[in-house]
Amino acid sequence: MNMASSSSSPSPMSSPSSLDDRNLRILKWVKLLLSVVFVGWIMIWIMAPTNTYRNIWSPKLASDTDSTYFGKQGTNILICTFPILFIFVLGCIYLHMEKGSENTEKRSGLNTRLVAWKRPVLVKGPLGIVSGIELAFIVMFLALLIWCFATYLKGSFARLRPTAQEKLWQEKLDSAALRLGLIGNLCCAFLFFPVSRGSSILPLIGLTSESSIKYHIWLGHTVMVLFTAHGICYVIYWAATHQIDEMLKWDKTGVSNVAGEIALLSGLALWTTTIPRIRRKMFEVFFYTHHLYILFLFFYLMHVGISFFCMILPGVYLFMVDRYLRFLQSRTKIRLLSARLLPSEAVELNFSKTPGFRYKPLSTVFINIPSVSSLQWHPYTVSSSSSLEPERLSVIIKKEGSWTQKLYNILSSSLPDGHLDVSVEGPYSPTSMEFLRYESLVMVSGGSGITPFISIIREFISRSNALNIPTPNILLICAFKTSADLTMLDLLLPISGNSSDLSRLQLRIEAFVTREKAPVGNTENLIRTVWFKPRPSDSPIAPVLGQNSWLCLAAIVSSSFVAYLVLIGILQRYYIYPIDHNTNSVYSYASRSVLNLLFLCFCIAAAASAAFVWNKRGNSKEARQIQNMDAPTPMVSPSSWFYNADRELESAPKDSLVKTTNVHFGQRPELKRMLLEIEDPNVGVMSSGPSGMRHEVASICSSGLADNLHFESISFTW
Repeated sequence: MNMASSSSSPSPMSSPSSLDDRNLRILKWVKLLLSVVFVGWIMIWIMAPTNTYRNIWSPKLASDTDSTYFGKQGTNILICTFPILFIFVLGCIYLHMEKGSENTEKRSGLNTRLVAWKRPVLVKGPLGIVSGIELAFIVMFLALLIWCFATYLKGSFARLRPTAQEKLWQEKLDSAALRLGLIGNLCCAFLFFPVSRGSSILPLIGLTSESSIKYHIWLGHTVMVLFTAHGICYVIYWAATHQIDEMLKWDKTGVSNVAGEIALLSGLALWTTTIPRIRRKMFEVFFYTHHLYILFLFFYLMHVGISFFCMILPGVYLFMVDRYLRFLQSRTKIRLLSARLLPSEAVELNFSKTPGFRYKPLSTVFINIPSVSSLQWHPYTVSSSSSLEPERLSVIIKKEGSWTQKLYNILSSSLPDGHLDVSVEGPYSPTSMEFLRYESLVMVSGGSGITPFISIIREFISRSNALNIPTPNILLICAFKTSADLTMLDLLLPISGNSSDLSRLQLRIEAFVTREKAPVGNTENLIRTVWFKPRPSDSPIAPVLGQNSWLCLAAIVSSSFVAYLVLIGILQRYYIYPIDHNTNSVYSYASRSVLNLLFLCFCIAAAASAAFVWNKRGNSKEARQIQNMDAPTPMVSPSSWFYNADRELESAPKDSLVKTTNVHFGQRPELKRMLLEIEDPNVGVMSSGPSGMRHEVASICSSGLADNLHFESISFTW
């Protein structure tokens, strides 16, 4: 009877599983719907150059959407803007549901059929390391550009009729120049998606903002090539037809040539400083010049008008939301607990964070220190684990440039008030942890490239100790220039030393010192820690939109866009329509565009500010609870704030770290031999550091010499 009774009623243990399976089915249907909407949006771009769209679809859409509230602008809002914002909002809901699903990490291991496509196909060259999936999408995107340009030209050339004023080649040049601008506009529609750090669109396809920077770079180069060709062709056309005065015209109700020229010049100045040599050696010039994108977008809007601008509005709109939220978060001064200074002139900064805020390994944060530079923001990989250190977040900064040099000098000296103002944006986490699905994990690093792997190892320490979860075999191959750099391995253990037992972790470290044949000096006891005094105004790092950030972000985008539609509807119906009656031939394009831009900015600022203030109230309660926690505050002179790291770390964890480490002096790692010797059937390989090392690792994994090696691309250099 007991057995029958137990089998007839669902057990408490099975209920969460069945609920999770139901959520998984819902998530699959939601993702299918999002895919269908996205394919439909792409189809609009594919069909736009065709005669079918021009003669049948476009008139039908224009008549159906032409109203006294939105005018001709309504067509592009419906078919170009709304689909992407719908995908974004529904994607936020999808990610919120996925975050609460128990099978999130398990599902990351189900994509084994994509392993072959994820292998590197191109390793060396201007594009860097490119996987099979990336190459396929590059080819498809180029095919889209070629299709659109060829179809536009074929249709426009067929409609050309020679005149007495212009020769046929001049008319063709005029037509080609216009079509180059249209193709550049297509690239612009995708340009801002990769740089929206808090976007839901990137996680939906398994990307992070950090890994997507290269797509923004590729698109940026393509946009500037097309727009530059667009401008040059028009200058040649005007000169050949004796209309060079067209360069000075700003039409009231048409395309403004002057605005287009200003936009192009802004883009060219921005584009010039992206040359790798300039970007690396004069980063500040690159950083400040890159803000010319504001002028570029503004005058591009003035050039084409708001109706045409709506074709690229989704990416710009989402970037504006993201940028304003980052601005709000950056106004908060973060509680900096301590800094560990290493003999290698690397620094580990430890921040306070709210205990309930969880992030994943390989997360990135952007840091601003006003005493070093009030304007510069620099990205760093988080080296801590929220599972192992629930109240701390750490980053490691290697002294390499002028900014890091000044920071190291400040931390090495005595701070007058024992405090350092710091602002933070992020952290921005990947949606999944792909490295969990491997039986063995090999991490290859050079110099400060070890930073992202520290967060992974700390995550595995937490899983093996607190959660008692089996972990893969881990091989860390790290190359350093000097023996002083070996102290970076001490950062594998958090500053507290709590729950840092490495004995349960199947970890092996092969460290190579390339420029020394024997240890130089004793660096073991030279790690110093400086503690900072708290200020009442400082706050711990907290999610900018609270724990339900995806739902809150969906509310911001949807509410701000609806408010924008209401405002422009009122503007069009009661102010613009009585003047030009939807003819677009009376009311100024520039005035209409500026009013739309003002409404857009107002709605975004109002919705985002309200959400930020609402969530900050909840964060402030947690901030007050942990205001005086963390490290002891020194009561004497600043020079006594330095302690040996050995004082904070328990001896057992350090001993286990020493036992797992083999140090090789005067040689470089033989990566090919070491990787091919691994016999485990499913090995994940990750590399971080100099580009040469990353390319070598990718070449070995893609060579076909070992089918068990699977390269996981992570790039923290752009």
